[in-house]
Amino acid sequence: MNLYLIRHGETSLNREKRLQGRSNEPLSDTGIGQAEKVRSFFEKQAVRFDCVFSSPLLRARQTAEIVTGCTGIMLDERLLEMDYGPYEGMSLEHPLPEVAHFFQDFVHHPAPEGMESLGKVTERMRSFLEEIKACDAQNILVATHAIALKGALEALSPSQEGAWWSVYISPCAVYHTVCSNQNYSEPLRVFSLSRAAGV
Repeated sequence: MNLYLIRHGETSLNREKRLQGRSNEPLSDTGIGQAEKVRSFFEKQAVRFDCVFSSPLLRARQTAEIVTGCTGIMLDERLLEMDYGPYEGMSLEHPLPEVAHFFQDFVHHPAPEGMESLGKVTERMRSFLEEIKACDAQNILVATHAIALKGALEALSPSQEGAWWSVYISPCAVYHTVCSNQNYSEPLRVFSLSRAAGV
């Protein structure tokens, strides 16, 4: 089984550099174009998806629909973005001190009170990844969010010991892993847009 994990395309809140977490923002025109580029990538690779999962949030669902052309997308709340609680919508250019402290070192600085912990994000993503091992499919797409995707990558490669938390994941970046004999391979990035592309 080939599993492809994708971060959603850009939204207006991404452009404004704000924490959007559980906000239900649609894709911007740029985000739609990014998802279309991923669709073209998979078409050139002759990859067709047998099964598509998505976070319930609109920006992830739109990304999954554009990339796959599939309307029968299965929604799973475990794929939601990290819950930022009272910090939802906060500017990343002028973060509160406790948030800036957390972002300086995700591994050693716990999330501020009211935010979901990174451990919980990883555990729900791990639960999802374990469950879909039972899927009878050759190619699966999972559309999610930046921090949730990092949680999945952490779950897939525990030997990294938290290194994924500091990795920049661009909108519509795609990671691939193979599930064989109930075990996942180390995830690899197979598609990414540069920061210079307006992200």
